[in-house]
Amino acid sequence: MTVEKKNNDGSAVSRYFINGLIVLIPVAITLLVVKEVLDLTEGALGKNLPFYFPGLGLITLLVIIFVVGWISSHWLLKKMIAFGESLLDKIPVVKFIYKSVKQFSTAMFESNSLFKTVVLVPFHQSLTMGFLISDAPTAVNEKLDGEYVCVFVPWSLNMTSGTNLFVKKTDVIFVDVKPEDALRFMLTAGAVKPLKNK
Repeated sequence: MTVEKKNNDGSAVSRYFINGLIVLIPVAITLLVVKEVLDLTEGALGKNLPFYFPGLGLITLLVIIFVVGWISSHWLLKKMIAFGESLLDKIPVVKFIYKSVKQFSTAMFESNSLFKTVVLVPFHQSLTMGFLISDAPTAVNEKLDGEYVCVFVPWSLNMTSGTNLFVKKTDVIFVDVKPEDALRFMLTAGAVKPLKNK
């Protein structure tokens, strides 16, 4: 009984330790990212302006983001931005980096429109959860037997990567859960359970 009690105490201690890590690590990472952003904006923007007060760098950054967004919504300036992107598209290494970052940021900030349909699809003799993105390109469907769709499967514990699968429409299983919860479920390797969509 004494040995069993010690084992139980040891497992309880390790469980509490792991629970503590689960609570503290996201908080620590979030605080670190916020601190780095504030240090960058205050150091690079705020202190190089003619006048300075605490928080000026962050305010300047927000204003720049807003102005760029406003400018990019006008037809003529859209053409200018497209022209600039076409120039970047001619530089081999820069082209790859710029397109990758732009596609990723677009997917993340427009996730409400891109990642809105949660599905289960066959994957390595099992099922995996992902997001129905669109129908497969015509060139792909022409080479396959039946109609296929594109399903994006985020990789667990890595929010910057994932796998794009072509899945037969008849093999797609729709899941009634919130897209945000499904994304958290996939990114945390199943630690955060998704809630049923109301």
